[in-house]
Amino acid sequence: MQKQKKGFLLFISSLIPGAGEMYMGFFKQGISIMTLFWAIIAIAGGLNISSLVIFLPVIWFYSYFHVHNLKELPEEEFYAIEDSYIFHLDQIFSGFHNTSSRQLKAASVLLIVFGAAIVWNGVSDLL
Repeated sequence: MQKQKKGFLLFISSLIPGAGEMYMGFFKQGISIMTLFWAIIAIAGGLNISSLVIFLPVIWFYSYFHVHNLKELPEEEFYAIEDSYIFHLDQIFSGFHNTSSRQLKAASVLLIVFGAAIVWNGVSDLL
């Protein structure tokens, strides 16, 4: 349930890509933006493609101004906005509800191992 919010907490949450959207109740939009932001950091760091970080300010500015535009909408328009994924991932992954819990657990373990490998790679580079 989205709720139009204003104030200092909205400003603070808008500084983190995706967090402002989630604070206002647009969880799908917030998760999409946050995932994209951190995925670019992970891919750039893990694969040593530093040129990808040029997209980070674009995502940050989009998120920041999107939250503040939502804040300034009239109530009727704000409550009429439907929460959806930025890249319409719900259509891409529409068959996920047929996926067994065993497959989801396996995918989760693989993602955790991938994330740990990225962190380990970063730590070992520092040492």
